[in-house]
Amino acid sequence: MTNRPGPRPRNRVNDPEGMRRKVLDVAEAALQARGYHASSLGDLMAAAKVSGGALHHHFPTKKALAMAVIEERVAAAVEATWIAPVKTAASAREGVRAVFEAVAAELEQQGFVRGCPLNNLAHELSLADPDFRAALAGIFAAWRQAIADKIKADQQEGREQGIDPQHFAALAVASYSGAMSMAKTAQDAGPLRDCLAALGQA
Repeated sequence: MTNRPGPRPRNRVNDPEGMRRKVLDVAEAALQARGYHASSLGDLMAAAKVSGGALHHHFPTKKALAMAVIEERVAAAVEATWIAPVKTAASAREGVRAVFEAVAAELEQQGFVRGCPLNNLAHELSLADPDFRAALAGIFAAWRQAIADKIKADQQEGREQGIDPQHFAALAVASYSGAMSMAKTAQDAGPLRDCLAALGQA
């Protein structure tokens, strides 16, 4: 009888950053779909297929995980959707209109509206915890400041004279946030189209 070699042990894949991204992916989707309070750590671990030890290595608490979603994912979404396009637009107004048009077209193509990621969490968490409130407020502030800075640049080129940059920025952000809330409730991009039409007349 000959000795046959046993099965080779599986090579363990050690990818902590990949695991962290996976947990953030799952948490981001859950917080947008169900909200913070309705998303348990057990559910998130099961969806991400990670152990409690692995999750807690990166995110010691549920709050820490939610803060990472806000600071890394939600802030990045606002940067990509709003701040970068406005900065590179020919003017602040053109940039704002282009964002409304792009988001409305995307919502119409996908056929459903999840809402604004920042808005969704702000509605749920702003009164729940001062750290959440500060993180969310910081993203709103950066968003507004990017639009205001673009108005100031326009004014240096002789446009938008007599417009208060901060007021214009507040109006643009509030219009978008409100339109997205209405669009989510109606499951229709119509409110964004309505705001886009009004912006075209401004």
